[in-house]
Amino acid sequence: MSDTRRRVKVYTLNEDRQWDDRGTGHVSSTYVERLKGISLLVRAESDGSLLLESKINPNTAYQKQQDTLIVWSEAENYDLALSFQEKAGCDEIWEKICQVQGKDPSLEITQDPIDESEEERFEEMPETSHLVELPACELARLEEIADLVTSVLSSPIRREKLALALISEGYIKKLLQLFRTCEDLENREGLHHLYEIVRGVLFLNKATLFEVMFSDDCIMDVVGCLEYDPALVQPKRHREFLTKTAKFKEVIPIRDSELRQKIHQTYRVQYIQDIILPTPSVFEENFLSTLTSFIFFNKVEIVSMLQEDEKFLTEVFAQLTDEATEDAKRRELVNFFKEFCAFSQTLQPQNRDAFFKTLANLGILPALEIIMGMDDLQVRAAATDIFSYLVEFSPSMVREFVMQEPQQADDDDVLLINLVIKQMICDSDPELGGAVQLMGLLRTLIDPENMLAPTNKTEKTEFLSFFYKYCMHVLTAPLLANTTDSPQTSQLLSLILELLTFCVEHHTYHIKNYIMNKDLLRRVLVLMNSKHTFLALCALRFMRRIIGLKDEYYNRYIIKGNLFEPVINALLDNGTRYNLLNSAIIELFEFIKVEDIKSLIAHIVDNFYKALESIEYVQTFKGLKGRYEQEKARQSRSLTRYRREARSLEDDEEMWFNDEEDEDDADAGVEKRVEEDFPESYGKFMGAKKVKDSEDKENLPKRTPSGSFKFTFSHSAGTTNGSSSTSSKPASSASPAAPNGSSAKVASLPAAPMVKAGLVGLVDYPDDEDEEDEEEDDEEEELSPRKRPRLGS
Repeated sequence: MSDTRRRVKVYTLNEDRQWDDRGTGHVSSTYVERLKGISLLVRAESDGSLLLESKINPNTAYQKQQDTLIVWSEAENYDLALSFQEKAGCDEIWEKICQVQGKDPSLEITQDPIDESEEERFEEMPETSHLVELPACELARLEEIADLVTSVLSSPIRREKLALALISEGYIKKLLQLFRTCEDLENREGLHHLYEIVRGVLFLNKATLFEVMFSDDCIMDVVGCLEYDPALVQPKRHREFLTKTAKFKEVIPIRDSELRQKIHQTYRVQYIQDIILPTPSVFEENFLSTLTSFIFFNKVEIVSMLQEDEKFLTEVFAQLTDEATEDAKRRELVNFFKEFCAFSQTLQPQNRDAFFKTLANLGILPALEIIMGMDDLQVRAAATDIFSYLVEFSPSMVREFVMQEPQQADDDDVLLINLVIKQMICDSDPELGGAVQLMGLLRTLIDPENMLAPTNKTEKTEFLSFFYKYCMHVLTAPLLANTTDSPQTSQLLSLILELLTFCVEHHTYHIKNYIMNKDLLRRVLVLMNSKHTFLALCALRFMRRIIGLKDEYYNRYIIKGNLFEPVINALLDNGTRYNLLNSAIIELFEFIKVEDIKSLIAHIVDNFYKALESIEYVQTFKGLKGRYEQEKARQSRSLTRYRREARSLEDDEEMWFNDEEDEDDADAGVEKRVEEDFPESYGKFMGAKKVKDSEDKENLPKRTPSGSFKFTFSHSAGTTNGSSSTSSKPASSASPAAPNGSSAKVASLPAAPMVKAGLVGLVDYPDDEDEEDEEEDDEEEELSPRKRPRLGS
């Protein structure tokens, strides 16, 4: 029981004067050593983390509202609130706060931030005197009552005491009775005083007064009093609007009378705040903070009560998706869901998650497909708002649904994302307000940054593959069509280009394939000729983003398609005008120069420099030419160095052979020293014999595994002239000595591949053919060097 009693929600007031939910937990009051005082602690019920740690400062003004709220300010423009589940828990914490500050718990405010002179004037008042003496509630004293109410607004303590007096004496209902009397008597002066009185009572900022004023039997009279603003010549007709024009439609009958009454009350109080009451001045901003809180917590209660009604949402969805439901009825259901989703934003995060999961389970996304295909613009607009709530809540949930659609539908046009794209393309608003909203939703859905959930690591790949297969052609259709150059169409194309530019930056693989397969950049650059400069800039930005990736695949695509031509034509057509288009194009080429993208620099200088060299007000193009010349010089130096290294390699090879000969000579010298006891003539004989043996060994055929003989050729200078062909003849004539009776033709056949591989400079002599037998001619025709000219090439 104690846990339930101390269960609270923590709220903070943001810059827009709206309450932000910081979480749900359990509150306690205890001494905190670090803060040196009794403090309010709220620990989250989910994980026990500390949601709030606030010292009860003796000088802080705490307010108790609606029996279950405690509100205070910790610093300038930082307001806090605790919303208790039970009144008993709120009373316990309020008593603790009052105990620390030494205040009376019966008051609903603990401090009065007023100057010392005013505080001294009220010090003489007895502590037990909480009430202000009110004039009798009579027509003749309305002016006096109005002055009293106006005079206390500057003092929180006096406001508090006046509020207590108004409640204790039932004064509000007496004043509203006088209003009806004045209206019957057409007493305009009395009605003007009542306007001032009721407006002042609202500015007392007391929830207990609101509960009386906004009850069913009082709220319309309160609205009536606020019609008679003294500044207006004729009174407004707010009651007529609320009772006759504004109709409450129950798309599904609400059985809970308390819920129905809460919905009526919230709508009317919202109307009072937004329509009737004038915009508060800087000094009056805080006077209506409790009114804002009143509306906020009413909405929370409405959503909670609807969620708890098990049959209600089920019945709503059944009618929404039923094909037999009339269009008018479905329109009402859609508008209901739009308001319902808007109210859900007041829920705390975990409750909001449960709310949207409930809608998803009931089939909100299939229902949206039906709705977005309708012709009614208002219905489609409401469906877009609902879709935006769902995308904002969970992009992954939407993506998971749309990826399952192709399995259930044969036509790509009925896919939910394609319906969204078509609605964006067909937006009839000249300002394309709806298209801008839908483009933002698409961007959220295709953003890889929110596809990183660890529970589904393949989501990014799967969804992007789905999107480029089923949806991208719908998105790019207006770019590929021969469309007019009207302002609205140009604005639409700029939105599409903005989305595609986002894709280039975030979808490297998929968008690259799409651009190259569809030659998309060429189609986009046609827009460089548009009379609308903003559209030409969008096309240029698309190309700039591609070049900014410094991807050689893109660079080769641009070079092959000569896609700089429309950009350079736009620069030249722009002439000497110094405008945004000129600066953007110059920046593109400056980027290429600074980043030294060599392939693009060479392409630009080779093809366009003559047209660009006259542009001298920037050094960009001369810089490109300089980069180009530097690269050519570098390549030339590299080629020279390569040739030098090749020659050096040949020299090294020659030196290697020379070293080998020197080694042979050294070996011979060693042998000579060993044999120095032999006669000198014998040494010379042995040296001559070794040389002859070496030569014979080099010219003799070598046995192959098959039993034939294979010839090896010397790579010396003599091999490259005619001696090579003549030297082969003795080898042929020696072949009869081959074992196994191998013929000369068989022995010579293995030499043909050696000729093809090594004798590149071989010359074919006709005299050789005459000396060959006819039989050898026929068999060796295919192997003749004359028949294969590539050998000498």
